[in-house]
Amino acid sequence: MSITTATRSVPFGAITTFRLVHAIENAAEAFASWKAARQTRGALANLSDSQLEDIGLVRADADMIYNKIRSGRY
Repeated sequence: MSITTATRSVPFGAITTFRLVHAIENAAEAFASWKAARQTRGALANLSDSQLEDIGLVRADADMIYNKIRSGRY
């Protein structure tokens, strides 16, 4: 019985291409997160104090929610 080891080389530039695609995907995700946070902040800013109170928030909570969405923790 013999043991063989298959070694295959990747095509030239494949790793660089993978890293480029990965960087573009990360940038797109960051942009989408920023856009969602911005829209949420704008929607909360347009609410009156009584409307915010109805949903259990105060005006100061809007910045906290914005920062959580931007950082991806929300």
